[in-house]
Amino acid sequence: MDLKIKNVHIFDPLNGIDEVGTLLIEKGKVVKKSKSAHKQEIDGKGLHLFPGFVDVHSHFREPGDEDAETIETGSRAAVRGGYTTVCVMPNTEPPIDNEGVAGFIKEKSEEVGLCRVFPIGAVTKNRDGKELAEMAHLFRAGCVAFSDDGSCIENSSLMRNALEYSKLVNVPIIDHPEDMSLSRKGQMHEGVVSTELGFKGIPDISESAIVARDILLSKFTQGRLHLAHISTADSVKLIKDWKDDKITSEVTPHHLLLTDEEIRKFDSNKKMKPPLRTKYDVGVLQKAIKEGLIEIVASDHAPHPDYKKELEFAEAAFGVTGLETAFSALYTELVKKGKLTLDRLIKILSSAPAKVFNLPFGEIKEGAIADFTIIDLKSNWEVDPDNFASKAKNSPFLGRKFKGMVRYCIVNGKIVYNDGDFIK
Repeated sequence: MDLKIKNVHIFDPLNGIDEVGTLLIEKGKVVKKSKSAHKQEIDGKGLHLFPGFVDVHSHFREPGDEDAETIETGSRAAVRGGYTTVCVMPNTEPPIDNEGVAGFIKEKSEEVGLCRVFPIGAVTKNRDGKELAEMAHLFRAGCVAFSDDGSCIENSSLMRNALEYSKLVNVPIIDHPEDMSLSRKGQMHEGVVSTELGFKGIPDISESAIVARDILLSKFTQGRLHLAHISTADSVKLIKDWKDDKITSEVTPHHLLLTDEEIRKFDSNKKMKPPLRTKYDVGVLQKAIKEGLIEIVASDHAPHPDYKKELEFAEAAFGVTGLETAFSALYTELVKKGKLTLDRLIKILSSAPAKVFNLPFGEIKEGAIADFTIIDLKSNWEVDPDNFASKAKNSPFLGRKFKGMVRYCIVNGKIVYNDGDFIK
């Protein structure tokens, strides 16, 4: 599809673009000049055009848990939040531990026709931590990384082998850093608030102990390691002390913006793993993302149906949604308050995750794939569950007012989202 976008503020920090102008798209690619009459035209006056956002940590639940989310509703949530590419975790039922399930996800996402969806293959068969899955076969089926997310790979020998095998296909092993022997039955961060509320806590060492082990294994094997949803200051220090080009990490918007003080309201939409930590941890995480020590913001979009969240706090499921609020929450709370530059925010949402996961997206230049999000940075909106594209309503930001509303989402040169309308 040929498309002309005029009068728009084009912003791509990777290529140093920050100007109002016109962008031409032909056959899904950016072109400098065009002799053809474009069938579609967008007047982007007052809007910003960014590289399409890339999320490397989402849960679309299909197959197996379609009452929480489907590939279609998850894709709708993604493009409504400005994401053109999403990598989905393997804790489905059955899990993504074979070519058949990986192929199903690719085919279904193409049928839905909104954002790009890439499967992340399971490290172990059935995600049970006992035997490695057929990683080479999963890679050939389209998997872009391997993880047992939702479960830590607790067997160190198995984690070593996974890192060794991953070198054959040059993709990262993503570990969920949680020592279950330390965190089992915990409901929130272990600290003053958990003590006062009477909840069993999840200590920060349950995360940092695995982070330390994984870093040492990565250095020993020279395998690529990606650390998921970092939440503690101790983990950041370990990354700072030992980081090299084989080790990358991510943090979520909720761990950057919320603290364990939120749990005093007994709101199960603030319950997730890892749990919300202290104000000090949040400050360290914000500094790490600002300085580039942590490369990526990932949504960890984890939808649940109401009947799993509308329970007493201790009985409610872990996990929160994130695709529809990530950009606006970070733009409002970090960029507008001077804690992070817009340049840095766009990098950690687009070019950085694309680079870590070997994906050819996240930039605007001649010949590049035309995946963009167009946002009204001045527009205000309230996080209202009745307006979600996701099936699930379990956002930690319900009722919050944010700046920055996605007006268009463009994938491969095609408008797939236009101010509330989804276009297949």
